[in-house]
Amino acid sequence: MVRDAGVSRQTRETKIEIHLNLDGSGRADISSGIPFFDHMLTAFCVHGRFDLKLMATGDLDVDLHHTVEDVGLVLGQALSDALGDKTGIQRFGDSCVPMDEALSRVTIDLSNRPYLVYHFPDNLKSGTAFDAHLAKEFFQSFCVKGGLNLHINADYGVNEHHVLESIFKAMGRALHQATWKTDSAGRPLSSKGML
Repeated sequence: MVRDAGVSRQTRETKIEIHLNLDGSGRADISSGIPFFDHMLTAFCVHGRFDLKLMATGDLDVDLHHTVEDVGLVLGQALSDALGDKTGIQRFGDSCVPMDEALSRVTIDLSNRPYLVYHFPDNLKSGTAFDAHLAKEFFQSFCVKGGLNLHINADYGVNEHHVLESIFKAMGRALHQATWKTDSAGRPLSSKGML
């Protein structure tokens, strides 16, 4: 069974359409109007081996925030829909990815208990409109709708581009691991019997 989902959302601020295939090959067709964000989401797809088609328009003349936040909400909903009842998934994922001088670790529990922990080097100065603070808004929205307990620890780095790219790559790899189907066809691993 292919695990995929299509989700759309339209408000006065944004219009977003997403199709996500968890069992893909890393194909990304992404247009958010924010080139660096597109670059990060492409890295997420390639390293997670997810196929993602994303078309987003938003009030970028006001700010990037609405578009980035709403993409997180819609992508999180697509993840939740594609996973269904999460039968047979690994549930946990962890990945540590270097990018030149930067190193980041992302740890995920697909627990249906949304929570974000986000540690980022505070000595970095942003040179772009899409920065570490805006990325945090994306991850927060993604957690809420996707039902993830997401821990992001960027241990160090000098170049913000490298730090963010190591995070998005690690997130793709960790989520691929967490969504991976086990040999068991039973419910997801939980002492409660359900997530």
